[in-house]
Amino acid sequence: MTEPTRASRPAAARAATIADRCDELAAVTSMEGGIRRVYLSAEHARANTIAAGWMEQAGLRTWQDAAGNLHGRVAALGADGDPRPVLLVGSHLDTVVDAGRYDGIVGVLMGIALVEMLGDRVHDLPFAIQVVAFSDEEGTRFGKALLGSSAVAGVWNDAWWDLADGDGTTLRDAFTAFGLDPARVGEAAVDAGSLAGYLEAHIEQGPFLDRSGQALGVVTSIAAARRFSVEVVGEARHAGGTPYEMRHDALLGAAEVALAVERTCVAEQHIGTVGTMTVEPGAVNVIPGHARLSVDLRGEFDDGRDRVWDALVAEFDRIADRRGLTITPTEVHAAPAVFCAPRLMDAVRTGIRATGEPTPPELFSKAGHDAMSLGLVTDVAMLFLRNPDGISHHPDEFVSVADIALGLDALVAAVEALAAAEVGP
Repeated sequence: MTEPTRASRPAAARAATIADRCDELAAVTSMEGGIRRVYLSAEHARANTIAAGWMEQAGLRTWQDAAGNLHGRVAALGADGDPRPVLLVGSHLDTVVDAGRYDGIVGVLMGIALVEMLGDRVHDLPFAIQVVAFSDEEGTRFGKALLGSSAVAGVWNDAWWDLADGDGTTLRDAFTAFGLDPARVGEAAVDAGSLAGYLEAHIEQGPFLDRSGQALGVVTSIAAARRFSVEVVGEARHAGGTPYEMRHDALLGAAEVALAVERTCVAEQHIGTVGTMTVEPGAVNVIPGHARLSVDLRGEFDDGRDRVWDALVAEFDRIADRRGLTITPTEVHAAPAVFCAPRLMDAVRTGIRATGEPTPPELFSKAGHDAMSLGLVTDVAMLFLRNPDGISHHPDEFVSVADIALGLDALVAAVEALAAAEVGP
């Protein structure tokens, strides 16, 4: 394997700034329990304000759209005064609970640094650069992922207004409290015909690059995902007085469901996770009569993912029959697999090769990204950065300054390669 060359001096300097800004944003949006920036919160507003300041320092014209996403654009008009096509570059500012410092934010900051590194050359590109910081990729607060990028893609669903957070606040009420008008959310949608594509840089959130000793990778596609809330209903009875043959234990049924998800997904080479579980009535001397758990199912292709889900439902039915329970899954999220556009992937490959890596690794992203929403309206591609040990959604999440610098050089070279391809010989 050929070792990548050292990053350029401008990229190294800006990568150090990016790391410092990740620390700064973490410091001002941390609370008890760690970093937590969720949709339409005070931390969301604070992050937008800070990131807007960084965009403006880089010469971008900034605005917050009707869904709370932050945008910054440069070189919007061509020499003839007509609007240029727009290349979107960015990621998200929101986090999970007790998050790491780099998931999402690195991609936003790399978009800003891209504009800085291009300098006056940005005016010679055949497209404008628009850095976008999406507001709700994770779905932490309201349980529905990709809200911010869905609004930008023009696929907002009015049924989402009734979603509520853990305190009972509806999405509609949170919009209003944040200073947004629910009736105007459609104004966040971009004109698909005006777009030249979408590029997103992101930490890998997996160990492949780290294990292969390579800093950067090209994403080929993003996982097809479905999420479910599974309700298990049994019968709450006295823990001491109820014989085993009379028990209908919802917790044990839920545990079997969780194990069935793991067993089936391992056998079918898919990804299934039970991330939450609640039990009622929750007393030490009462057999649980009710349980609810989440199931997150992912696969490379839609049909394979759906086949595995059908197999899981059959398993749930067998568990219910054997234990005398009712098991009812309700789908809460569905996203088709998104395949990156060959022309943009070629540009990303060219960018990585410019750092000294002759054969960039190609990766299927098992994690979801805002590119999934943008893929509904324009071509998308992603650049992955090495994440030591692959740990993410955790305070130990990390990406080195050196790898960010290489990623910046690759991103600049990718945009220049895309511009050359758009202009042609």
